[in-house]
Amino acid sequence: MKDGDRAGAAITRIRTLLARSSVAHEPCDLTGVIQDVLPLVRSELGRHGTVLHTSLAPDLPPVLGDRIQLQQVLLNLLLNAAEAVREVPAERRRLVVRSTLEQREGGPWAVVAVEDAGVGFDEAEAPRLFEAFYTTKLGGLGMGLSISRSIIDGHGGRLWATANAGHGATFHLALPGMR
Repeated sequence: MKDGDRAGAAITRIRTLLARSSVAHEPCDLTGVIQDVLPLVRSELGRHGTVLHTSLAPDLPPVLGDRIQLQQVLLNLLLNAAEAVREVPAERRRLVVRSTLEQREGGPWAVVAVEDAGVGFDEAEAPRLFEAFYTTKLGGLGMGLSISRSIIDGHGGRLWATANAGHGATFHLALPGMR
């Protein structure tokens, strides 16, 4: 029932986002948001033998945001990463979720990275990854990353991707901490 309520709230927030309506932002514990999302992906990861590691900073500042929207962004990044490692050799089926505190632009920022050792992307694709309807997945809609970027932009933050040196990709999101 709790998952149904969460899904309903997520759909409402996406509709609000697409209608360009504003959603109330309030102080949010980003570590708590991450910890709320992880149980939602554990069964999917376990089903495919994917190992999840976390390294969460104990000193992240609260961010001003919509908890449900931030959960949706993290869920999208984690599910994309899980899909990216699904068909790789077992020893590469791992995800890492890290959070760090960084000083940027005159204040504290909470930075979250979702790293995988999956199929990755070509550097030439990087500029297009967040475009609506652009997808590298068979049967993908190409909306998840575009919506995620819109959400993070609406929170005054930044969402970007880097190709990893060996295998896979890392998706980063940075949100300004409350002062």
